[in-house]
Amino acid sequence: MEGVLQFCLLFLQCGSFVLILARPDHDTTTVRSIVDSDAAFTVTKSLFPAGKTNATEVPTTRFKTSYSEATTKLPKTTTTTEHLTEDTGKAVERAVTEEEEGPLELERRSPRSVPVAKKSKKILKKPKLFTKKPKVVKKAKPQAKQSVNQSGATETVLQCPPLGLESLKVKDTQLRASSYQRRGLGPHRGRLNIQSGIEDGDIYDGAWCAQYRDKKQWLEVDALRLTRFTGVILQGRSSIWSWNMVYTYKVQFSNDSLVWKPCMNGTEEAVFEGNQDTETPVLALFNTSTVARYIRINPQTWYQNGTQGNICLRAEVLGCTLPDPNNIYAWQTEPPKSKDKLDFRHHNYKEMRKLMKSVNEACPDITRIYSIGKSYTGLKLYVMEISDNPGKHELGEPEFRYVAGMHGNEVLGRELLLNLMQYMCKEYKRGDQRVVHLVKETRIHLLPSMNPDGYEMAFKKGSELAGWSLGRYSYEGIDMNHNFADLNSVMWTAIELETDRSKLINHYFPIPEQYTSEEAFVASETRAVINWMQNIPFVLSANLHGGELVVTYPYDMTRDWAPREHTPTSDESFFRWLATAYASTNQVMSNPDRRPCHNKDFLRYNNIINGADWHNVPGSMNDFSYLHTNCFEVTVELSCDKFPHASELPIEWENNRESLLVYMEQVHRGIKGVVRDKDTEAGIADAIIKVDDIDHHIRSAADGDYWRLLNPGEYRVTAGAEGYYPSSRNCYVMYDHYPTICDFRLTKMSKQRLKEILAKGGKLPKDLQLRLRQLRMRKLRVTTKAMNQRRAAAAAKRAKRV
Repeated sequence: MEGVLQFCLLFLQCGSFVLILARPDHDTTTVRSIVDSDAAFTVTKSLFPAGKTNATEVPTTRFKTSYSEATTKLPKTTTTTEHLTEDTGKAVERAVTEEEEGPLELERRSPRSVPVAKKSKKILKKPKLFTKKPKVVKKAKPQAKQSVNQSGATETVLQCPPLGLESLKVKDTQLRASSYQRRGLGPHRGRLNIQSGIEDGDIYDGAWCAQYRDKKQWLEVDALRLTRFTGVILQGRSSIWSWNMVYTYKVQFSNDSLVWKPCMNGTEEAVFEGNQDTETPVLALFNTSTVARYIRINPQTWYQNGTQGNICLRAEVLGCTLPDPNNIYAWQTEPPKSKDKLDFRHHNYKEMRKLMKSVNEACPDITRIYSIGKSYTGLKLYVMEISDNPGKHELGEPEFRYVAGMHGNEVLGRELLLNLMQYMCKEYKRGDQRVVHLVKETRIHLLPSMNPDGYEMAFKKGSELAGWSLGRYSYEGIDMNHNFADLNSVMWTAIELETDRSKLINHYFPIPEQYTSEEAFVASETRAVINWMQNIPFVLSANLHGGELVVTYPYDMTRDWAPREHTPTSDESFFRWLATAYASTNQVMSNPDRRPCHNKDFLRYNNIINGADWHNVPGSMNDFSYLHTNCFEVTVELSCDKFPHASELPIEWENNRESLLVYMEQVHRGIKGVVRDKDTEAGIADAIIKVDDIDHHIRSAADGDYWRLLNPGEYRVTAGAEGYYPSSRNCYVMYDHYPTICDFRLTKMSKQRLKEILAKGGKLPKDLQLRLRQLRMRKLRVTTKAMNQRRAAAAAKRAKRV
């Protein structure tokens, strides 16, 4: 009879069921899995005796051991064709994937196949849910769609991402525990890679630790919605005083936090291996993915430490959140995504190079790719230049740089810079006036990976398994954030020893000889960046890191090697402005309700802090840049998670896009101009620009142009150079988004003044020495020519006489 539906109710494990609707007049059927958070549980209670669980399990292929591969490759998918005979005698066909997973059971299955890039093979497979033997099991052909009346549907299954314990996407209120020793060891501290404070016993400890030492302790995560759980990552306690870890553990699931079902391995309750040290993350993927709302980690054995061993762990949970069938406006509750169509994924070295090349090909008029050197293993340090005249320094145009990946495992900065170059190319072509102005008025340099060797090590492990430090150092084991010349000590030593203040320098400190020798323990990447700094007159820079949410500014090193102490520069007020410009426009940093990442609450400092007031960092790139060049530089800690999962990259771009643009625009604050020779109008290189009441000078570039970053106000500025009389003038810095022009024309010193300098034992300026040398050579040539003419004339007379 037309229009009459036939029903076939198939009961699955743990109380869920599949309802197959078949129309008699069609060859295909619509298969729907009904798992309603309320209705399904009601049915479960009526079908199973008391004490049974209400979590839904969906079988998968096997127990995986490598998470990094699962994130980059699609699991193999096969199609099993099964013919079920209904009362009407017609065949009902159903597709069963080799790796059946939860979310696909909740959606309407398409009778067409999803294209999967796998080679076609034929294998025989025993059915999982039906008693009939399947006829054929086929792998889907690449890019080939099956017809509507074919007997199977092919589905692809992606690896589930982390729920977000490490990234703080999971809130503290979603974490519970059977017990805990104190507030600092509560369940909210049981997050993967969370770091403890230096004091044992404070409120910022490095794990969840149970109060009791028995097998009844558990850490519970509430996913808030039905979620298909696929695995758990476990880590020991972060502490410099204690050594605690869990050796083995069990996992349970629930939909109401009252009735719990253990994770099974066949007919036995699964026991998972935990940690053998406190830092290495260990992944366990369930051989049966389970749909539930709650998950518990139940330690079974742990490091005893005699009789003092505590149950302590840090964890991350892998799971895919399922759509809520009761929500008819699902689009309103979907996680926010980026509106920019960019390449949001993690790029290894080859992929990064390929992406940079594609941007250069898309915008050849405003981009240029160049290398500043090589890493220890020979990987090039590529830089993307963005400018309306790439490859050339234009008079009066400031130079700006972003550096990312100094620590190879802090990968978010790398991806943000790759996103930034894509974004600026697209927006420039689209005619976005903000981006067009930046490109035309600024020469921008983006170094996405300063430590490519370290990144490759972390990338091979994957976003959740790299731990806290794998890939941080260079291939030689050097921390580049401590590898630049320590000019702070040189400066402070000179201040203590010199009695005549007028002889002290406050800028362009020379690099010590022992640092430049070939035997010095300096990374090749560090040397390359120093040469880069010396060749280009950078004005402003930011060093992108990860693992916290804060912006730090110089100095990074304390004066007396104290663990932490506020150590300001002479440009403290402007550095605070720079840090605030980034932090206040970052969507996560500026959120007043966010929780601290690890062991310090930077909200108290408005998310900015003097670097030395946080911790002592001798040999930092920020301090070196300020003391050896004209460039002002800050460090931006971009996220709590050093290696965010690829699924989180779009929202991280949204969090930082405005900050990246706003910070670049700060290069146009203050004053700029050209220092020229009054007589020849030629630019004077290395002219010194002094600002009254600020004990830090800068110098002009090769063409005589300079840039001095200043806050709004009135300043007395003096320009001077060797062999010239100094010139002073008042310069007014406004609140506008463009600099004040302050040019200088210097007059050469008189000969009498030069004689006085020579009489006092002074040296002539370099340009005058060159001019005197040229005059002497000219006189020598004229004198030689005259002598030769006289000799020739005398010889001619002698010859005539003979």
